[in-house]
Amino acid sequence: MEKNLKQTKSNCIKVVLFGPESTGKTTLAQKLARHYNSVWVREYAREYLQNKWNNQRKTCEPNDLIEIAKGQIRTENELSQKTNTVLICDTDLLETKVYSESYYSGTCDPTIEKYAIENTYDLYFLTYIDVPWVKDDLRDKPNERLESFNTFERALIKYNRPYVILKGSKQEKLDLAINHIDNLLKN
Repeated sequence: MEKNLKQTKSNCIKVVLFGPESTGKTTLAQKLARHYNSVWVREYAREYLQNKWNNQRKTCEPNDLIEIAKGQIRTENELSQKTNTVLICDTDLLETKVYSESYYSGTCDPTIEKYAIENTYDLYFLTYIDVPWVKDDLRDKPNERLESFNTFERALIKYNRPYVILKGSKQEKLDLAINHIDNLLKN
C-alpha cells in the first residue's frame, strides 16, 4: 500500500492550495490552472465524502482516510504527467494529516503521515479566512476558522514547507499567487 501514497517523478512545478474549509481553494485552483493553461488536481476527499454522504448519510470516518489519500495521490501522479509547467493541487496529504489530527484526537494513520511528510511541493498557498464561510453537506466548523487556519500554518512551519499566505479579495489572492508562480517558473 505504501507505494500508493508516493509521488511519481515529474517535470513540473507543484503548488498546493492549503488551509481551512471554505476559504476559496477550489475556485483559486481552477483559476490558476486556467491562467497557466495547465491542469489542477481536484480535492479527492470532497468527491469521495460527498458520495458517502449522498449514499449513506455518513460523514468521514478514520477508515476513509487511506482511500482518500490513495485517490488524491493517484490523481496527482496521473495529472503531473500531463504538464511540464505547473501543477495546481487543491490539497495534499499534509492537509489530510492535519484534518485527521483535528478530527480524530490528534491521530493520523502512520502511512499517511509518512508520505505527508516525504512528498514534496515547490510552494504552498495558505488561504486565509477572509471570505464568507459557505455551508454545504461536508463543512462543519464555521466557528473554528481562525483556530483551523493557525493549525494549518503550524503544520507548514513544523515541516519546513515554503508557503505564502493569501489574503484579500479573490482577485488579490489570484494576482499574488500568479506572481509567486511566475517567480518559480523563471527560476
